[in-house]
Amino acid sequence: MKRITVLCWNLERNGGGSHIARFRAHERLRSLNPHLVLRQEMWSSDADGHRIMYELESILGMRGWLGPKSSTAIFADQDVFEPVRNWPDTGPMWVQPPTALTLRFRPAGVESMPLAVVSYHLNYASSGNRVLESEWLTTWADKKWETPGGQTFTTPALLGGDSNSFATPGTPKDPPLPELSEIQDRPHRLHRSYVGPDGRRRMDTRPDEILRTAGLRDVARYWATAPGGDAAAVARTVNGCPTHGPDARIDRIYATTDLLAALLDVDVIEVPLTESDHHIVRVDLDGDVLTDILKRHISAPHPAA
Repeated sequence: MKRITVLCWNLERNGGGSHIARFRAHERLRSLNPHLVLRQEMWSSDADGHRIMYELESILGMRGWLGPKSSTAIFADQDVFEPVRNWPDTGPMWVQPPTALTLRFRPAGVESMPLAVVSYHLNYASSGNRVLESEWLTTWADKKWETPGGQTFTTPALLGGDSNSFATPGTPKDPPLPELSEIQDRPHRLHRSYVGPDGRRRMDTRPDEILRTAGLRDVARYWATAPGGDAAAVARTVNGCPTHGPDARIDRIYATTDLLAALLDVDVIEVPLTESDHHIVRVDLDGDVLTDILKRHISAPHPAA
């Protein structure tokens, strides 16, 4: 089976209202031959009868699902992924609600376990709200699915988006946490930090810690240290600038541990700052291994056996 490519991108202001900018950006995505695209900043895609959303589906050649408030979206190659349910109620605390779907991987067959797939955008200004949003994200790592044979399993999950916060330090080549004083923009200091138990302000890594505590793995961090992996997986996803501090890895993809065996590669594709203030995160999965993972329950004994 061919490799399965997942892309995650926060396209700044959805191209800033420019049809040409949106077209070029999504032509860039299409050139990478994706099977899943997790998008953020989908502003105005629901206006005029979802005109922009249909435009992007046409450019990508994929079906799209737009989340509440036109903030996030998921696009899927329908020859590879089939929707089996969506999750319109994503929780009460979201400023920019995620798009959440349960998708079946068609090559694995109709009896296989589907995947929970989420495109998220954590709050920009409030570290406290990011904590609540991250805790709610973990619920998609605990979704149940009943097979035609009556067995119930927890589905694997893949979540990607703009975390507006930092990864926990410790991975070689990962951009280091900035010093608070390195961030010249005073409101941005507040946005990217929180007050710890000792009363000192710390850079915000809590969303990453919450997701990892729930059993989700930052796939770039995993790939950077895995045998045969590549430290380039933890490259920056946003460029440093005088006001907002140094390079950072704000955009991340998380997966439940059962999917890690299917990883083939994780990298970051840099795009010009004239196009977006975020780069593209790419994850490649082995389709044959993914099929085996999702079909594993078929050979499992029935609970009554």
